[in-house]
Amino acid sequence: MSAAPEPQQLTSLIADADLCVKCAICLPHCPTYRLWRHEGDSPRGRIALIQGLASGLVVTDARLEAHLDGCVSCRRCDDVCPARVAYSRVLDGGRALLARQRPGRTRTARGLAAVLVSGKGRALLRIAWTLYRRSGLQWLLRRTGWLGRGRLARLESFVPERVWSFEVPLPREVPAAHATPIAVFRGCATDLFERDAIAATESLLSAAGYAVRPVVRQGCCGALHQHAGMIDDARALAQRNLAAFGDLRIATLTSGCAATLRDYPQLVPGADGDMQARVREFSDWLLQAQARPLAFEPLQRPLRAALHVPCTAASTMKSEGSLRALLARVPGLEIVDIDAGLGCCGAAGSHFITHPEQADRMLAPKLDSIARLAPDVVFSANVGCSLHLAAGMRRAGPTASEPASRVQAIREPASGGQAPLAQRSAPPVLHPATWLARQLARPRPAP
Repeated sequence: MSAAPEPQQLTSLIADADLCVKCAICLPHCPTYRLWRHEGDSPRGRIALIQGLASGLVVTDARLEAHLDGCVSCRRCDDVCPARVAYSRVLDGGRALLARQRPGRTRTARGLAAVLVSGKGRALLRIAWTLYRRSGLQWLLRRTGWLGRGRLARLESFVPERVWSFEVPLPREVPAAHATPIAVFRGCATDLFERDAIAATESLLSAAGYAVRPVVRQGCCGALHQHAGMIDDARALAQRNLAAFGDLRIATLTSGCAATLRDYPQLVPGADGDMQARVREFSDWLLQAQARPLAFEPLQRPLRAALHVPCTAASTMKSEGSLRALLARVPGLEIVDIDAGLGCCGAAGSHFITHPEQADRMLAPKLDSIARLAPDVVFSANVGCSLHLAAGMRRAGPTASEPASRVQAIREPASGGQAPLAQRSAPPVLHPATWLARQLARPRPAP
């Protein structure tokens, strides 16, 4: 259990909260306020509750906890606040106060962290997931609908049906002596569910002329702990990663992790303040590569891809433009936008597990948009969003079936060599790095 907050911490929290002038400019940009139309579910409402909590004027109860826990930490309010209130820091501080008063409220977060943060825990999950798929039990349960439509069935829907990986290993370029050293942040959920995207990102960076360095002792970014109010645990994970990466540039595959990595100077006093420049999304690093700009093979068949932009990619990381520019380099690829809806898809780290009703209501406009667009594939550069989108489409049931030729183009590079996938009733959700790596232009053999 965390120690009682020091007076200096409370003073700092109140000072940050007091910067809010309650102007309401943030309200139209807040997805939870737009969903519920309740002041307690808006940024200024939550700040007011935290001010009361920190000053002792508000008593902790279930309603207060529900309002603070309902925030999805999309950080869209940070972008529009004229007073530059550090809302994310205020919210994390308020949740930390709640965690000290009611340690039991972090039980779910600690349970998830115990499995995801540990390399052995992820390995056990990976084995169980593989056995579940290959034994036919997953197919049987989903075909028969034996689990029904309750909470257990919803949790089961997040288990991917297949591993979206490519059997052919991607060649690594030999970096030049003056190549910029860089490392890929693996995280925990990404390491569990998107190992193919990690390998693809390393290959893309290598092809772009970077010297990719392995960082073995890295670990979870700490976002789960930080947003649950477990600040001490988040700080310990931050210190581990800071020591592991040293002064290397860091390429991320998940925008939520990237936003947390950039917060490290706030978590760890005296930490390197240059994290804003050193931590960038993979697409940012690839787009700025000048020594060896990436080129891609033209698609054999036109492909329509629906692009999901995670909240932290649009707000904190500002990486949407670089990803679009990178995808635009692939001849034959059509990018269509998923309607914004309420802005956030509802995944928000572990939010889609702990707050199923709100998460699914926020996801609904996205699913409607995907059904209207009828894309061949959905791209998302955030592992939680990808799981949430895929599970939502899975629960929604069959939509329009795609032609087998379109599905084959998702998996198959222009040079051929891959067997087509079976026909599917919903588009797969892929990390864009996974797909881009397969479209890389290969050197032509000399005649």
